[in-house]
Amino acid sequence: MSDVGSLADLGEFGLIQRITQDLPTSAEVVVGTGDDAAVLVTSDGRSVISVDMLVEGRHFRRDWSTPIDVGRKAAAAALADLAAMGARPVALVVGFGAPADLPAAWALSCTAGLREEALGAGAVLVGGDVVQAAQIVISVTVIGALDGRAPVLRSGAKPGDVVALAGRVGWAAAGLALLSRGFRSPKVLVDAQRCPTPPYAAGVAAAIAGATSMIDVSDGLVADARHVAQASGVVVSLDSSVLVVPEQMAAAAAAYHVDPREWTLHGGEDHALLATFPAGRALPESFMVIGSVEASTEPGVAVDGVRTTDHGGHRHFAG
Repeated sequence: MSDVGSLADLGEFGLIQRITQDLPTSAEVVVGTGDDAAVLVTSDGRSVISVDMLVEGRHFRRDWSTPIDVGRKAAAAALADLAAMGARPVALVVGFGAPADLPAAWALSCTAGLREEALGAGAVLVGGDVVQAAQIVISVTVIGALDGRAPVLRSGAKPGDVVALAGRVGWAAAGLALLSRGFRSPKVLVDAQRCPTPPYAAGVAAAIAGATSMIDVSDGLVADARHVAQASGVVVSLDSSVLVVPEQMAAAAAAYHVDPREWTLHGGEDHALLATFPAGRALPESFMVIGSVEASTEPGVAVDGVRTTDHGGHRHFAG
């Protein structure tokens, strides 16, 4: 990408023009960029909408990640929420705030990452806003379609259901531990923190297969299982022995004297999908059974048969 100076040099409308030129579109985009708002059409008239934010220093660091990594991570975090509802991603709009002296090339590369991740999930960028800010802030709003299916909620888990997982857990947390200690390898773990790989297609597959509940594992497996348990009024019982710890993660955990289960059970930002299905139901290939749903007058989470009071995972404003 040629040197285009800073954002102050390029200006608000110059940045917008560069971001929106040659944007791909789809049959569901009636009006894209260039007007005050986009107009979309979905197959059954219903839209699923979610928003996610990334803040520099909290969710990413420029010395750790490329701008493309940051853009892909911002899109992935929001798009995973659509998958967790059983929705097919359609479009996204982006709010981008940054200091005036930020190199414009950084902002344009970040947008390229957003577009790349969106296209990989089947969605297109249809608009947004840019503003000067003290630090980089990226807000991504995503719109999805249900295609005639009912949304899969957190509140539908029933006693007797199996608990299943699609995607990986613990990888991003391990990568964060490595980066925080100044290491850049194993690359597979570091890259997991820089840019997650949510199993987008698994969300729709789970809905078609009759998932009774589902959630995006953004804060940690135990923490997000607890959200399902509380919404459904059940106990989500997890079997940690089936959570495979890859060789690279085991080696990193041993080097830092950490139980790798801390990462797999409590690490966030991998954006796996946790779902429940009726027992005996054929599951999509992307899911593996990791537990069961039990009746209880006190909803919660059990790990290896032991009820846990540790909420685990990340909590905003908790210090």
